[in-house]
Amino acid sequence: MQVQSKGNISTMSDNEEVGALNRRDVTRDIFSASIGSVACCYTGQPFDTVKVRMQTNPAAFPNVLFTSKSIISNEGIVALWKGAVPTALGMVAENAMAFGVNEALKRTFPDEAKSDPTKRPDLMRPFLMGAITGCCSATVLLPSEVVKAKTQVVVGNTGASSADIYKKMMKRQGIRSLFIGFDAQIMRDMPFYAFFFGTYELNCYLFRTYVPSMPEELNFFLSGGFAGMLGWAAAMPFDVPKTNVQASWESKVVGSYFPELIRIARERGVLALYTGLIPTIARAFPANAALFLGVEMGKKFFDQYLWA
Repeated sequence: MQVQSKGNISTMSDNEEVGALNRRDVTRDIFSASIGSVACCYTGQPFDTVKVRMQTNPAAFPNVLFTSKSIISNEGIVALWKGAVPTALGMVAENAMAFGVNEALKRTFPDEAKSDPTKRPDLMRPFLMGAITGCCSATVLLPSEVVKAKTQVVVGNTGASSADIYKKMMKRQGIRSLFIGFDAQIMRDMPFYAFFFGTYELNCYLFRTYVPSMPEELNFFLSGGFAGMLGWAAAMPFDVPKTNVQASWESKVVGSYFPELIRIARERGVLALYTGLIPTIARAFPANAALFLGVEMGKKFFDQYLWA
C-alpha cells in the first residue's frame, strides 16, 4: 500500500497498515490477553469453586469457611482447582475476544484526550464500550462456562473431570448442551464488562492524577483489582441464576434464566441473588489484578521483543 506524505511517496507493508483491525495490533491484543488469562485463572479458581458450591447448594455449603474446609477435607486441596483447564481455555478465548473487541473499539472511536494531556478523558466512553464488549465475549465464553459449572457442582472425584462432564453433555443433549443459558450469559456479561473496563480506565486516570509517583505496574495491579471487584458487585445478582441454569441438566438454551431468577427471589429473597458475593469479591481482586497486570506487561513484552 502507498501513502503520500509531504509530496513523497512511501511504501507501507500490510503488516504496518493502520486501522482498528490491523494485523500487528490484533496479534498484540490476543497475546497479552492470553498471558493475563492464565495468571487470572490459576489465581482465582479456588475462590470460584467455593462460590459455585455455595450458589448451587446453599443448604450444604452455607458459608465460605465451611465450604472451603469441606472441599479440602473430603476431596483434597486440588479440588479447589476443579474445572481450571476448561476455565483457562475459556478465559484465553474470552479475554482474547474481550480485550480484542475493547481495544478495537478504542482504536475505532479514539478519545482525543488521550493525545492531549490538558483535556479530561471521556470517562463514560469505557463503560459503553465495555457493555458492547460483554455481548461479544459472552458468545465465546459460554461453552466453557457450561462445562465448568457442571464440573464444579460434582461432589467427589468419580466422574468429576471436565472430560467426563463434556462426554455426558454430548450424550444427553448433543452440541446444543454447550450453549445452555445463552440469555443468562448475556445478562451477566453486559453489566460486568461495562464496570470492568469502565472502572479500570477510571481508576488508572485517578491514580495517575492524584498519585503521580505511583509506579505504573502498581497502578495496573490496583486498578485491575478494584475493577474486578466493582464489575462482580454489579453483575452478582445476574450471576447466581446464571450459575444455577448452567449447572442444571434440565435447562434450555434460552428461556430458563428469568424463571430461575424469579424463583430464587421468591423462595429465598432478593438477598439470595448475592449468594457467594464474599468469595467472589475476595477472588476478584487478586485474579483481576493479575489479569490486567499480565495484559499490560504482555503488551510491553510484545512491543519490545516480539513485534517492535
